[in-house]
Amino acid sequence: MDAQTMLRTAILLLAVTALGGLLMAGMRFSGRPHPPSFIAMVHGLLAASGLTLILYAGLTSGMPGGGWGGLALLLVAVLGGLVLNLRYHWEKRELPMGLMLGHAGLAVVGFVVLALSVWNLGAK
Repeated sequence: MDAQTMLRTAILLLAVTALGGLLMAGMRFSGRPHPPSFIAMVHGLLAASGLTLILYAGLTSGMPGGGWGGLALLLVAVLGGLVLNLRYHWEKRELPMGLMLGHAGLAVVGFVVLALSVWNLGAK
């Protein structure tokens, strides 16, 4: 599999991850203190899979600067997700809205920057 295919596959994995994040956010905004554990686990697994593909493709074949910037934002979003999972979800505490929105915001911006960079790379 070439690097461009890996990067585009990773973008698709992250898009599915985002759908899971929207589902969990909807649950939280509807009044549930936290989503079911299996949804949170699948969300994290898909995110880790996509980020691993991006890192592998980027380190072995290179990636434009925008791609690295998007990846950096996604990695910061991962830290927020880890805090949400380990400090709140794991302990069955109510997920804080601010941290949840910050995690989502960083992830969305990182995803858009990365996706634009990856798709522009293929157009050249």
